[in-house]
Amino acid sequence: MSLLLEARNISKRFGGVQALQDVSLSIREGEIYGLIGPNGAGKTTFFNVLSGAYTADSGEFLFAGSALPAGMPHEVVQRGIARTFQNIRLFRDLTALENVMVGQHARTHAGLFGVLFQTRKVRDEEQATTQRALEWLRYVGIERFADTVSKNLSYGDQRRLEIARALATGPKLLALDEPAAGMNATETAQLRTLIEKIRGGGVSVMLIEHDVKLVMGLCDRVAVLNFGQKIAEDVPATVQRDPAVQEAYLGSSHHAA
Repeated sequence: MSLLLEARNISKRFGGVQALQDVSLSIREGEIYGLIGPNGAGKTTFFNVLSGAYTADSGEFLFAGSALPAGMPHEVVQRGIARTFQNIRLFRDLTALENVMVGQHARTHAGLFGVLFQTRKVRDEEQATTQRALEWLRYVGIERFADTVSKNLSYGDQRRLEIARALATGPKLLALDEPAAGMNATETAQLRTLIEKIRGGGVSVMLIEHDVKLVMGLCDRVAVLNFGQKIAEDVPATVQRDPAVQEAYLGSSHHAA
């Protein structure tokens, strides 16, 4: 598999806190890649720098062979990287369908004139956007809630909706920030099936997750952050046996066991 994403020596500091320090990793096309570590390890900061929400102090990202723009989230999306958030960020008063339609903004072409005068081209594009949004809701299994205001959906269905909205941007890489947080065992199993389906559809996945069982059973490779530094990167079985990982993330009691 060819490389899709390369992170080269990414560093980010907030005041006296070194959130990331020379973090390098790579993700291949068609791969499910896990990023784990204890709270405060720098995982979400890494996602924020990758997505353009933060600008790295040093280092760079290469995506599909060329540099990603720093601090420009809309351009990152247009290049083919979409993400979800640790805390769900939906438009709470919009329907599920409308939320997914918003996600397609990076792939639509209507200009101000066309929108104001509702030209035929704009109407056709809006109809196509609606149809694609319905297809994404169907893809994640919540099409029956198309007309439901998102704040009225269950927690698990809100997570699915956020994934549908991200997929609507047409990504090559989908970055999921703790998608199983707050889910019960049944919802987590359904999430695993969905992520495998997404990978099967040709989209690489990068996964931050505290559910170690999910990560180790799902990911092709796993990297571990601790205090902003990468302390391990390998296939799940090898990472699990790493004493530094057991100490930093899984806990010393697990290491003793």
